[in-house]
Amino acid sequence: MTTFTTSDGTELYYKDWGTGQPVVFSHGWPLNADAWDGQARLVAEHGFRAIAHDRRGHGRSDQPWQGNHMDRYADDLAELIEALDLTDAVLVGHSTGGGEVARYIGRHGTARVAKVVLLGAVPPLMLRTEANPEGTPKDAFDGIRAGVAADRSQFYWELSEAFYGFNRPGAAVSEGVRRAFWMWSMQAGLKGAYDCVAQFSETDFTEDLRRIDVPTLVAHGDDDQIVPIAASAHRTSQLVKDATLKVYPGAPHGLVGDFEKAFNDDLLNFLRG
Repeated sequence: MTTFTTSDGTELYYKDWGTGQPVVFSHGWPLNADAWDGQARLVAEHGFRAIAHDRRGHGRSDQPWQGNHMDRYADDLAELIEALDLTDAVLVGHSTGGGEVARYIGRHGTARVAKVVLLGAVPPLMLRTEANPEGTPKDAFDGIRAGVAADRSQFYWELSEAFYGFNRPGAAVSEGVRRAFWMWSMQAGLKGAYDCVAQFSETDFTEDLRRIDVPTLVAHGDDDQIVPIAASAHRTSQLVKDATLKVYPGAPHGLVGDFEKAFNDDLLNFLRG
């Protein structure tokens, strides 16, 4: 396995495919880099270098007790980029990974970054507050924590249905996609997965988004049941100076079917543009 060790001694796994301008993928919760395999293969086949890591506590990376917070996730990403000496990189983040990318720029700037893609991403803030009335109530995230703590295997299996919109009438359900989601999720350590819930739901990325000064594609399905679009992509596209908002009608949170094909086309066009 290809790994590197962070400054706090945590070993992180990453895959590195192809050559050319680097495209660095950050995955969602509670998955790992394999969730990006389709896109990593796609960009590598079209002249780019695809890099995707497993976040600490997830997949094949170490499962430390400490450091399962957004600042450390962003610093891990920074250390990977520096270890590989990447420049002119395109950062692509899905869901929690979108928060990781935003926080990376908030803490480390865009000196090594050419473009950003935020797909179904959690910024600027998921949690409902007085200042964010369109957010999701805290009870929902308490329920996620309870499900992970009590029976994470069953919880992840049930979550896969809404994640990919398979609970919608007429949806083309893929048991294989659901099984892959479950398998990736079960590779995440309990502590890291549990801690990450607060990080993706309660972190305010508003100021991080304002620091993004490179072309940014904000892509989101308008039937996203996990990260509702009103409190996320619509607001993000207003906060990022050079943002292009792409809304996929009827699309869910997870990449699947026609939604995945449409995003793949948009991703390649954005990389080449």
